[in-house]
Amino acid sequence: MSQLDEFGLIRMLTGGRANAEQARERGVVVGIGDDAAVVEAAHDTEWVVTADMMVEEIHFNSRTMSAEDVGYKAIASNISDLAAMGAVPCYALVSIAAPPAYDPGRLSSLYDGIYQCADAYGVEIIGGDTTASPAHMIVSVTAIGRIERGRSLLRSAARPGDIVFVAGGRFGCSAAGLHWLQRSGGTEAIPASEAPPAVRPLVLAHRRPEPQVRAGRLLAECGFGHALNDISDGLASDAAEIAEASNVGIILDAARIPLDPALNEYARTQGADPLDWILFGGEDYQLVGTLPADRADEARERFAREGIGFAVIGEASGDFSGMMLQDRNGKRHVLEKRGYNHFA
Repeated sequence: MSQLDEFGLIRMLTGGRANAEQARERGVVVGIGDDAAVVEAAHDTEWVVTADMMVEEIHFNSRTMSAEDVGYKAIASNISDLAAMGAVPCYALVSIAAPPAYDPGRLSSLYDGIYQCADAYGVEIIGGDTTASPAHMIVSVTAIGRIERGRSLLRSAARPGDIVFVAGGRFGCSAAGLHWLQRSGGTEAIPASEAPPAVRPLVLAHRRPEPQVRAGRLLAECGFGHALNDISDGLASDAAEIAEASNVGIILDAARIPLDPALNEYARTQGADPLDWILFGGEDYQLVGTLPADRADEARERFAREGIGFAVIGEASGDFSGMMLQDRNGKRHVLEKRGYNHFA
């Protein structure tokens, strides 16, 4: 990038991508190009704000993901956090740090992915920052959503007697896709179209997750959703966060956890238990939550009308704290909060 200074790089990455009319329709008063962005604030609305990073050689590398996939996933992971609060995604600020020798074409591809995901979910990119890094690429995203005042869905809202559910699909598929990619050889990411058909859905689940925004909105709109969390570190870990925040026990029923056919088949070929990828894998960006047991059928019908997967997989209890797994033989075991942890 030696031929580009910081401002030239910004122009290269963002120039021609913004749609001024679309930005105005989304409430942007001042977008990229000033010291800060300005957006309109609606009456009786609360802002929901989240931030997440992707670091080269920690979250991705050139063998598992293309630069375009990295950009897409960086936005998707933040949108998933907004979905877990029941919010409508609105804006994002993107900051990147890259080594001076990084290929500008690769950075441009990164931004292609960023804008692909942003456009798919109605998100306006309104700013960010660029800087140099010593060795690896870092992508940091701050995402902003809106929700009706007092309607945010919190991890701390589970109650004893609630059912535990998952919404969306492809549970465990991201971790299984990464497992295959890490064993596929080569120094550059294999295009998903060139992966064997049997594992292609797993590869796509890892590279192009689908945040469950509509599912989160359904729960916020219906008014009977209690706790909600997105599955970023594995079902066991993210359900445990609800248990801890709500001071309840959660029992997951292994027999009721949905098994994706592609995941099941790949696990069979590897001599693995697909449940391990679901419980401990992470990066699915689907939803786990709780709601009153007497509203489960209504929720199932609402989700079915929207074409969104919904499954009751357990219950919340006031008799203990922590996590338990009821295995396929009906026996219950303590389930450790084990999933992806950067500092474990």
